[in-house]
Amino acid sequence: MFGPAVLRLRPHLVWSFALFSLVSVAPSLLLAQNYTLDLPEASPHATVSQTIGLTTLSVDYHRPGVNGRVVWGGLEPYDVVWRAGANDNTVLTASSAFTVGGKTLPAGRYALFMIPRREGNWTVILSNQPNAWGAFSYNQAEDAVRFDAAPKAVPLTERLRYGFGDPSSDAVTLAMHWDKVEIRFPITVNTNAIVIDSLRVQLRHYPRFYGPAWVQAATWVLANTQEVTLAEAWADTAIIRAPTFASYNVKAWALDRQGKTAEADSLRQAHLSIATEAEMNAYGYQLVGLQKNQEALAIFIRNTKEHPDSWNTWDSLGEMHARLGDKSKAVANYKKALALTNDPTQQTRISGILAGMK
Repeated sequence: MFGPAVLRLRPHLVWSFALFSLVSVAPSLLLAQNYTLDLPEASPHATVSQTIGLTTLSVDYHRPGVNGRVVWGGLEPYDVVWRAGANDNTVLTASSAFTVGGKTLPAGRYALFMIPRREGNWTVILSNQPNAWGAFSYNQAEDAVRFDAAPKAVPLTERLRYGFGDPSSDAVTLAMHWDKVEIRFPITVNTNAIVIDSLRVQLRHYPRFYGPAWVQAATWVLANTQEVTLAEAWADTAIIRAPTFASYNVKAWALDRQGKTAEADSLRQAHLSIATEAEMNAYGYQLVGLQKNQEALAIFIRNTKEHPDSWNTWDSLGEMHARLGDKSKAVANYKKALALTNDPTQQTRISGILAGMK
């Protein structure tokens, strides 16, 4: 029998007995700590994204495998809401407003669900509740949109895969592949409106103090939209900030778009004398884009006269002569450009052009 003296001499035994009693009587107290180890997931995590204009679309999901199982109508029953992946529900994120299934949704995160069908179209659902485990708490009242998508028979895809295909300036197709089924549907964005909104915000900040920012903004609007009045207003601000040829040229372009051709030409000619080498070169290529080849040729020739030591002016003139089919003049001007440049990359490029003209 242990007495007080023994306990005083051997205190470690007291603690040993106490710990044994705790483990024996209440093991749940230790298990409640919920220790979790990092181990490979049976359905590995994946993300895929695509930028359309200024809008980034992404899908965050987990990739279950077929593993020899019957997927549709077996592992994933027909006519039952499926999380469109594994583990956490699959999430589609958009950085700007987008349109899917005939409905425009604001930027944000949306849970992606599907309802497989034995026959006919499947149902695709975007839910306003993206923070759930699977579809166990799915509530149709939280749907942002639901629409039909036709399944397509395809070769076996062992692990679930999402991908964005056929991207354009304002649209992309999101496709799901798993087992022998493909579901795809388009997503569109109003890129022009999104970019203009973005430009308005940017031009309220530091770039607003510099003419080139207004030139860049007005140029994009003229090249991509019908917002000519807005572009002209921004060109006017560019002229106030920096009265360069580039500023007057984008103003003239806005006038061209309004049918005021004579006024536009007069504005350009009045300020061509202040054009830098780069501005005049850019103007030459602008004329090429408008199919005004002879006018472009005159500009490139003028640039070589005003900047005879620049390899780039001779290079552009050589390209213009080649475009017009005058091989001998093209070769002569490319040789001048080659003699003036010390850039190995340009030397290689121009040498290759000359070699191709032999």
